[in-house]
Amino acid sequence: MTLIQKYNTAAPRYTSYPTVPYWDESTFDATRWKQSLQESFKATNSTEGISIYIHLPYCEKLCTYCGCNKHITINHGVEKPYMDAILREWGLYIKLFEKRPRIREIHLGGGTPTFFSADNLAQLIIGIYEHADLISDASLSFEGHPNNTTVAHMQTLYNLGFRRMSLGIQDFDPKVQDIINRIQPFETVERVTNEAREIGFTSINYDLVYGLPLQTMTSVQDTINKIINLGPDRISFYSYAHVPWIKGNGQRKYSETDLPKDEEKRALYELGKTMFAENGYTEIGMDHFARPHDSLYRSAQEGTLHRNFMGYTDHHTSLMIGLGASSIGDSWYAYTQNEKTIDRWMERVNNDDFPVVRGHILSTEDLLLRRHIQALMCNFETTWNKADVQCDAIVEGLQRLQELEKDGLVAVKPKKVFVTEKGRPFIRNICMAFDARLWRRQPQSQLFSSAI
Repeated sequence: MTLIQKYNTAAPRYTSYPTVPYWDESTFDATRWKQSLQESFKATNSTEGISIYIHLPYCEKLCTYCGCNKHITINHGVEKPYMDAILREWGLYIKLFEKRPRIREIHLGGGTPTFFSADNLAQLIIGIYEHADLISDASLSFEGHPNNTTVAHMQTLYNLGFRRMSLGIQDFDPKVQDIINRIQPFETVERVTNEAREIGFTSINYDLVYGLPLQTMTSVQDTINKIINLGPDRISFYSYAHVPWIKGNGQRKYSETDLPKDEEKRALYELGKTMFAENGYTEIGMDHFARPHDSLYRSAQEGTLHRNFMGYTDHHTSLMIGLGASSIGDSWYAYTQNEKTIDRWMERVNNDDFPVVRGHILSTEDLLLRRHIQALMCNFETTWNKADVQCDAIVEGLQRLQELEKDGLVAVKPKKVFVTEKGRPFIRNICMAFDARLWRRQPQSQLFSSAI
């Protein structure tokens, strides 16, 4: 059995610990959560600032590879009521805080944020700014669909301080685009990229996905060659997450027989990794590549890379506020998730009720394990102190690492664990060794996508 076959099991992506399926809702209540928000805000607003994730869930078409929370419609009359509800939700948070928030990060995610008109996006961001101050080096970014991202979108957001744009590319092969229902010609991506640079955007990210149905080594190589010619500042090269059991996703147009498997799928990643390296991109954490001038690269070099529900970020913020249907918030001491359905989320917000549907209060053990899992995900190493190894969960995690160490994936030292070059593709498996909640309650059905 190869290492790929051995470790290609279902595993979390560890944008949090504990992961969402293992949140303990029995210990959660809204009062404790609000107190944790206030505590975190008071401790970090003047130093770190806060992050804001805004979920804009609307799309005009369903991409059949997508497992995100979205709502498909061509009715743009939904924009303003949704935007107004986000600002009302933001107002609920403002009332909790004693001072004006200092914003370190804003990310507009989806769905398709550029489904919203430029004017509505402007009103939304201006409404956020009305009650907050931007830190001078704040990182503001948005996700755009190449087919509907206009000069007006980009210029409007640039004027409001946005400097990073992420375009969902996935693959340029016509057969792949057809089967995932994501038709976007290379020329469209090229045009939007050039327009963004002319406006002044300093960091352009492309999202690519490997392991999609009908992908081959030749097609992925062709896609990456085209990407390299456009020269994005960052590249996210994600493993396709096949999760057809999740309600509402569109992974039905193809079957498992259409997907690259095990070594074949991993070969697609290794091809991309090699091509990126040959063209000046450095691997950052898991799935990300950046050029030396980009802030994500600098953050990785300086040891300040952070990982939260927005993925990898170049600033550490303990407090992340999630606005919009299904958004997740993080006070560092607690997690919350909003109502997933738009109607229910809007109903609660418009009644001045925090639209939280579930949450988790982190225990002392959770906080310890979170720190080590995040260090592994960001820096490929973590260090121990005497108190750490007195924790049963840490001791058990180190025991689970023994098999991975035999396979050459990690090196365990008296006060340190680091991931070897050979082990980097298996970082999700390595972090899983310390996932005490998962090991104590093994899932009866598949909750996560495959690790490789």
